[in-house]
Amino acid sequence: MLSLLLPLALAASPVSAPGEEAKDGITLAPDSEARWIAFDLTPSNQIRFEAVLNGRPVRAVLDTGLTNTLATQDFATRARLAIGRRQRALAIGGGVEVAWAPGGTLVMGGLTRRGGRIVIPDAPGQDRFGADLLIGSDVLSCCALDIDYAVRRFRILPSGRMPFTGQTAPLALQHGSGVPVTEIRLGNARLRPMIVDTGDGAAVTLSKAAWASANYRGATLTTTLGWGIGGALVSEAAVIPGFALGGSALSETEVRIEGEGGYSTAAGAAGRIGTGLLLRYRVLLDPRAGRMVLQPAASAATPVLRSTSGLLLGAEGNHLRVLHVMRGSPAAEGGWREGETICSADGVAVAGRPVDWSAGVPGRMVTLSLCDGSERRLTLRKFY
Repeated sequence: MLSLLLPLALAASPVSAPGEEAKDGITLAPDSEARWIAFDLTPSNQIRFEAVLNGRPVRAVLDTGLTNTLATQDFATRARLAIGRRQRALAIGGGVEVAWAPGGTLVMGGLTRRGGRIVIPDAPGQDRFGADLLIGSDVLSCCALDIDYAVRRFRILPSGRMPFTGQTAPLALQHGSGVPVTEIRLGNARLRPMIVDTGDGAAVTLSKAAWASANYRGATLTTTLGWGIGGALVSEAAVIPGFALGGSALSETEVRIEGEGGYSTAAGAAGRIGTGLLLRYRVLLDPRAGRMVLQPAASAATPVLRSTSGLLLGAEGNHLRVLHVMRGSPAAEGGWREGETICSADGVAVAGRPVDWSAGVPGRMVTLSLCDGSERRLTLRKFY
């Protein structure tokens, strides 16, 4: 969850016609439609790809929920970006101090941006996504994005193209921030505006007020952990049916519910739709044409992956550290605490191995050896 809201967000630069003489602003190459950009998904579901800034290759994240393109402090130092004035900004995870630098020349696929500005945050959450540059809506809102999650590629198109058909939902640029917004239904409640945030790895996130307005009954809530530029944050979570997007009902979907005064509320939104939901589709985002087109992928009906242990873990060297214990989970009932470390699971060292046991089949018993020499047994179950 990478969103950043600045008091004076920049509007997207004007798009020059293909082949027009280069100048400050955004230009699409005549063959931009043919210039697919390959990407991989980070462990947190961000779209990561290669771009070029001032002639230097960079690892970039496609982040439509970000008001302004952002560089990490480490990259800004290595690239010798000229850092200028500072100000406060609101980010998922909390407020942060940011500085500004000239945007230089950014190239991604068939798009070139000359000029503009790049924001550089002094914040704890900027490095965990494995990228140098987070490209925001100050660049991306110029055009249409065709994101083919199944093939792991995207391209940048002139607004107005319709390269495929599918379910259509309204899409606009939010006044003031310039990020794309749509609407979603939960039961009989129409929730809007919903920020379409490709930098958010979750499926659906709602403000506390939006969740309450839906008056949804029957959800079993737990807690989960996420990260933004402002650091880590805990939110409530549930897996529920009942959402509809673009006039079509969604299969069971994980929803996260922010606390009072969360990022969505501060951003003037009911919530966010992230990559956790969008990757069920091939997606066309074209806010200047007023539409988002969703073509279901073969994996659209894949069941939501749920934790059955309640342990959210981070790999550190030869062990796993407990980052969060989910409310109402087997781990919570077993007295697990944040900060504890696990060295082996069922007698096998955890270093470099997948932790699929943490979301294993309900009823399975896992024997976990802690790094302090103690041992615990955890019986997995469905708890949300």
